[in-house]
Amino acid sequence: VQLQASGGGLVQAGGSLRLSCAASGAIFGLNSMGWYRQAPGKQRELVAGVTRGGSTNYADSVKGRFTISRDNAKNTMYLQMNSLKPEDTAVYYCNAEVRVTMSGMWIPYWGQGTQVTVSS
Repeated sequence: VQLQASGGGLVQAGGSLRLSCAASGAIFGLNSMGWYRQAPGKQRELVAGVTRGGSTNYADSVKGRFTISRDNAKNTMYLQMNSLKPEDTAVYYCNAEVRVTMSGMWIPYWGQGTQVTVSS
């Protein structure tokens, strides 16, 4: 199983980026998925999460600016980031709970991370 994150880059403050996270491999199901970020010298933090049914939750710092979504048919999750601020600069990681057998447990997997840099 692989989670491939993409869409990061360099953007000016106030700009937008859209991150994608595609899951591939022997997948029998995806449960909750989420985006995390880690800035230099800081701990990794949850940015946004989405359940299999589509319920979402957000960190207070991104509410109203970021939107998380998923396409279950494509095993893909997205993060639309608007009104970006310099403090959003970090490496963004995707996470998903994956079932690799029909009746197995949900196992957490991480993507490789994608750099988001917001200049002032």
